Amino acid sequence: MEIPLYQIDAFTGRIFGGNPAAVCPLEAWIDDGLMQKIAAENNLSETVFFVKSRKGYEIRWFTPKIEIELAGHPTLAAAYVIFNFINQKEDSIIFSSKSGELVITREDDLIKMNFPAMEPVDAGENEIINQGLRKRPSELYKTRDYLAVYASEEEILSIKPDFELLKKLDCLGIIISAPGDEADFVSRFFAPSVGINEDPVTGSAHSTLIPYWARRLKKDTLHAYQLSQRRGELFCRYLGDRVEISGRAIPFLKGTISI
Repeated sequence: MEIPLYQIDAFTGRIFGGNPAAVCPLEAWIDDGLMQKIAAENNLSETVFFVKSRKGYEIRWFTPKIEIELAGHPTLAAAYVIFNFINQKEDSIIFSSKSGELVITREDDLIKMNFPAMEPVDAGENEIINQGLRKRPSELYKTRDYLAVYASEEEILSIKPDFELLKKLDCLGIIISAPGDEADFVSRFFAPSVGINEDPVTGSAHSTLIPYWARRLKKDTLHAYQLSQRRGELFCRYLGDRVEISGRAIPFLKGTISI
């Protein structure tokens, strides 16, 4: 069996920036265990698989350890592959996923993703968060992930997590965020329980971040950076029960998996 493989750097306009995702277009679905093995072999934060359907494409995402229900940067990467290598005439894609339908459009060099909003709920105190991040946040919320809010970009950059301790949390990941020096807000994302100590850029985390910062800053259009070593840039809009997460992408590799 041969499977096409693309590696796309998402949420960036430059090679070696943003978040790399492995993209595997399929003619038909293959065994779940095989997809998980491919994701583990790729050893990137996510590998995305998609299959053509009547309405658009069915899409699934795998970390090196588990399948997840929603992921941003590999969705952007998959859309980039479709727009640039599979069907260059398309300007809109509908992905069917375990999180519902995701509408993706392109406008110039930006790919725009319409995702469900995840409204943050006050989580009170959490001693594992306090110790695991080695700094108590000023606010703590919970959706799929924990959202720990701090006062400044400098604090976000200074945090050195205890990943073994953070593995004990009942969540997919931990977002830390603060107002940005050159953007509306900045963030970092940790998901050690699924094999990703720090994710370079996390589109799905912005399903939580956008509602929070839109309310706090009283604006619906937001500019954000994720402050990993690779750094990513996101353009965001709050749409009520949905959010729009936009970014650029650039190809790094094209090849074939032989099994």
